[in-house]
Amino acid sequence: MQHETDDLYLTLEADAEAVFKEKSSKFLAYACPVGSEERIREILDSLHKRYYDATHHCYAWRLGAHGEQFRANDDGEPSGTAGKPILGQMLSYNITNCLIVVVRYFGGTKLGVSGLISAYRESARAAIEAGRIIEKTVDRTIGVLFPYIAMNDVMRIIKEEQPAILSQSFDNLCSMRLSMRASRAGALVEKLKKTEGVTVETDD
Repeated sequence: MQHETDDLYLTLEADAEAVFKEKSSKFLAYACPVGSEERIREILDSLHKRYYDATHHCYAWRLGAHGEQFRANDDGEPSGTAGKPILGQMLSYNITNCLIVVVRYFGGTKLGVSGLISAYRESARAAIEAGRIIEKTVDRTIGVLFPYIAMNDVMRIIKEEQPAILSQSFDNLCSMRLSMRASRAGALVEKLKKTEGVTVETDD
């Protein structure tokens, strides 16, 4: 049984950025909402092209409603001084489906291990705080196929359960694509499956 809170998560509403300076080193921090590793790669490639002359491109990301997938990358900085503190800020704010990249331009003065950890942590925090954290739900997509004569039964269930209708096509054989919050989708699927002539396909 899925609980209401299991399918809620926090993420950023839109891209945000911040600049942090420490002992003549400049840190450009970018926080972006993402939904896939492919999108993460696109953003990293874009920033590498834009800041091709930067000393380091350090980053961390989390994906999944509970941050099940994650990665931290130091990009040449001493191990654990960049990616880990960036990831740590995402954990502190409990945000997921998010990528934070901190681009560093070395200013000539070494910061030391504790100085680097602090600089990357503060850069990531500033980028998160420059954005807006929002609550989102994990949704399930449901495909429904049914003969035209079952239309009234199907529409009655949709009215009761109120899923979002993504697309619909009404012919002799009708089809609809619905989206609904995961914790409430089970009841909708069960009702539809009990309706004569209806075929249900779900994304899990």
